[in-house]
Amino acid sequence: MTASSTAAHDGSRPAATWQPDQFLDRYEVLTLPLGPDPDGEDPITATLVRKAGPEPSTNGAVLYVHGFTDYFFHEPLADYFHARGYAFYALDLRKCGRSLQPQHTAHLTTDLRQYDEELGRALDVVVDETAGDDGRARVIVAAHSTGGIITPLWLDRLRSSSRERHAHVAGLLLNSPWFDLQGSPVLRTPPVSALLRVLAAVRPKAVLPQELSEGYGRSIHETTGGEWAYDLALKPMGGFPVTFGFLNAVRRGHARLHRGIDVGVPSLVLRSDKTLFDGARPSSVDDADVVLDARHMSRWSGCLGDRVSVVPIADARHDVFLSVRHAREHAYREIDLWLQDTLGAPATPVDTPSDATSDTPSGRA
Repeated sequence: MTASSTAAHDGSRPAATWQPDQFLDRYEVLTLPLGPDPDGEDPITATLVRKAGPEPSTNGAVLYVHGFTDYFFHEPLADYFHARGYAFYALDLRKCGRSLQPQHTAHLTTDLRQYDEELGRALDVVVDETAGDDGRARVIVAAHSTGGIITPLWLDRLRSSSRERHAHVAGLLLNSPWFDLQGSPVLRTPPVSALLRVLAAVRPKAVLPQELSEGYGRSIHETTGGEWAYDLALKPMGGFPVTFGFLNAVRRGHARLHRGIDVGVPSLVLRSDKTLFDGARPSSVDDADVVLDARHMSRWSGCLGDRVSVVPIADARHDVFLSVRHAREHAYREIDLWLQDTLGAPATPVDTPSDATSDTPSGRA
């Protein structure tokens, strides 16, 4: 793959023009212009990122979607899949990461279905670039946190709205998906949900009064003792403010998931083995999920459909792939097993999962 125009696989769509990424060496980006913003912050775009270099073998492709206050910088994750013969792509959603523009409220959407537009377009590009001679592709959708509620709902809708597109998706890999609202049970009661709907309708861009903790961000960023380099303008240490409109969209997504959906493909859910919200234990940010409740992930994973595997990863952080070394190595071994046992991928030598935990785990060029 090179930073050039790439012809569509079937000739039905215009060529894609890739440009060098300004954040990561040996990566390229493709800007996806989107239609009018239902939330009135035009213009909006999404950004597809791909790992450049020699084409991998024919195992398939991965399309990765980030979470809230996040964007793609996970080079070892891309290296892991590339080493196993998967082309790697990541999508920075509208108003997120590389797609965030000055007129935007960061990560604002008032309906998770709005993301269907860029997800569908990104999938089309991946299919065009990786499909075999028979026109079929084999795409694994991978997602983290908020991406972990966005992508299953999209796949459930895609199964009905575009069977041809859905047929290219081979599996779903979720990393600490946001399946329910964390915190006190009172926050999940009908009266609170009703109040949130009202506030979202009248003041969608208003910010919740509660600030997010910087503990998790400080535990992973290289400037505060962590291992990972990323742009703090795109992923602030304490997170972007949470708006009523965004939170209501997520809660509506939760409600839909809880009624039961069918993503239509085998799913693997990776989560930490524990959640600790105790601010008096700062060390917990290194060996537990301090952002979401891992018990919710287990409780609601069965709502994805059939063929769902849930694996707790001992001592994992909220982003399993940004965990301490032994936890992320465990996570990569579990993916190897899932790829082999569920998706029929070739067996992987036992010493290769650590390839993804190299001496340069940074996400910066």
